[in-house]
Amino acid sequence: MIISISGTMGSGKSTLAKRLAKKLNFDYFYMGQIFRDLAKKRNINLRKYLELGETDEKIDKEVDDYQKKLSKTNDNFVIDGRVSFYIIPKSIKLYIYSNIEVGAERIFSDLKNNPLRNEGNFKSAKEVEKEIKKRLKTDKKRYKKYYNINVFNPDNFDLAIDTSNLSREEVFNIAYDYIKNYHFTA
Repeated sequence: MIISISGTMGSGKSTLAKRLAKKLNFDYFYMGQIFRDLAKKRNINLRKYLELGETDEKIDKEVDDYQKKLSKTNDNFVIDGRVSFYIIPKSIKLYIYSNIEVGAERIFSDLKNNPLRNEGNFKSAKEVEKEIKKRLKTDKKRYKKYYNINVFNPDNFDLAIDTSNLSREEVFNIAYDYIKNYHFTA
């Protein structure tokens, strides 16, 4: 079973993906880290790297090829990536989202606790919110251009969860119950 998790920034995608992988004893793959590593190799920040992706399809192709290979060589894993649901159509597709303000607060809180991750030197949740809006615009443009899809449309997924007013435990329980039921009825 392959579980792909996509969604908005700060919605809890990675937290959920890691927890599901641990509970199911599956491997966990995070595409965001691959993008960050590739940006670092070019000595630019993530936003600049993703903006390059608007005009250079090689930026996404390398990560897409990695995901395709994973789906052919591994059976049980959780993958956290914006287009993973599309690249791996046989996956159980989860969409995790929250409103932008909540996402920005969560991200800013995480950055305060992990200052080395604060590549943009954000000093407030409002600054993070502005960055999220830029990322949304960049991502929508890239994925529409290269895949002709809207990665932020919940209709593309098997299950969509609005985490804005839910605890991590509630989000996990909803997703895990769905996966258990999906697994036994599919």
